[in-house]
Amino acid sequence: MSAGAPRGAGGESRGAGGLRASLAGLTTRGRSFLAAGVAAALCAYVLGQGELLRVGLLLAVLPLICVFALHRTRHRVSGSRRLTPMRVPAGSEARVQLRMENVSRLPTGLLMLQDRVPYVLGPRPRFVLDRVEPGGRREVSYRVRSDLRGRYPLGPLQLRLTDPFGLVELTRSFSTYDTLTVIPRTEPLVPVRLTGETSGYGDGSRRSLALAGDDDVIPRTYRRGDDLRRVHWRSTARYGELMVRREEQPQRSKATVLLDTRGVAFEGAGPDSAFEWAVSGAASTLVHLLEQGFSARLLTDSGTSAPGNGGSGGFSSGGQESAEAAGLMMDTLAVVGHSDGAGLTRAYDAVRSGGGHEGGGFAGAGGDGLLIAFFGDLDDVQTEVAAKMRGRCGAGVAFVLDSALWAGRPSRVEARVGRLRDAGWTALAVPPGVAFGELWRRAGNAPLGTGTSGGWG
Repeated sequence: MSAGAPRGAGGESRGAGGLRASLAGLTTRGRSFLAAGVAAALCAYVLGQGELLRVGLLLAVLPLICVFALHRTRHRVSGSRRLTPMRVPAGSEARVQLRMENVSRLPTGLLMLQDRVPYVLGPRPRFVLDRVEPGGRREVSYRVRSDLRGRYPLGPLQLRLTDPFGLVELTRSFSTYDTLTVIPRTEPLVPVRLTGETSGYGDGSRRSLALAGDDDVIPRTYRRGDDLRRVHWRSTARYGELMVRREEQPQRSKATVLLDTRGVAFEGAGPDSAFEWAVSGAASTLVHLLEQGFSARLLTDSGTSAPGNGGSGGFSSGGQESAEAAGLMMDTLAVVGHSDGAGLTRAYDAVRSGGGHEGGGFAGAGGDGLLIAFFGDLDDVQTEVAAKMRGRCGAGVAFVLDSALWAGRPSRVEARVGRLRDAGWTALAVPPGVAFGELWRRAGNAPLGTGTSGGWG
């Protein structure tokens, strides 16, 4: 269902247990009426007072009539919910619109509408609706907001029905619900460049084929219908027959964003923690790369990747498929948490073999494309594993978030960063509180390692 489409349109409320549940909906006033009626009837029987008996029966029967009336009309109210948008960045608001419709032939009494929402989205919204005429509609709306990424269910919608006398109050629930996806915050990034080239093309990168010159073009024999503007005259003179240039199949530049999710690599929690900074940085990078025309993928330390297997080897494709892949990667980052792994071996194997684990594989990774990594704490062993990853890509940029540095303790992050630079990474240590956009700009002028470096736009 597309974003903003109504959920539960035409759906009807359902009871919780038949007439017995309806009897349990008697309010304090209704129970008092029932008890007073029964007491008056007993007194009238003992004293032989017929008029008192009629009063007692009226007091006792009136709540029961209200219970029966509400029980019979519990399926006569329908509701729908519209969530706009269904995916929002952390800290942004989404609007929820509720619509109630009385599909019965009788007017309703006072209605209290309540929607279930997680506490992180704010207080539970409640609305009081006056009498709704037969066939009438009422619309109300509220807003939800979360500073924490994740997937949050909205609903089911609850409706409290009351009779005109306030003797019975029944709660009915609708069966449908929506899910609000809160994705990480992203920052707009400026195009930057490192020296060198990557294969394929993209803003800020150059195709290797274009540097070879016209002499290296591989022609083929002219076929009827070929455009004469593609005739390769030098080959025609050489072979003595009309030759044309082959159709070039341009290949998009590839980029991998590696997110270290190891629980042992990060300390602290909350929106201002180092891990949330890394998740937000990975999301910003992916959005920027896709905007610049790259074919991108998201890889974690466990070896899983998004968007996963596909015709483009796990990378996002162009056009509509690229937008769908971007949504899938943002949805993945919305719920990503700490992994139980202690090392980066699976991520290294995925980069080395060109395939991911657990159905998230990709192909064609080795020695080609850009690798941007967000690392947590690195000990000596994991630093060496990360250093070896650089040899499997055309260019590597690493942002290292050291827990000791973020906690204000003595840190060895500079030594780790230096080792990565020696292996050819463009590596930067991430101090607490720095904006990712600033580090991104600094990456374009950061000291380069001894390995081959690449460029991106």
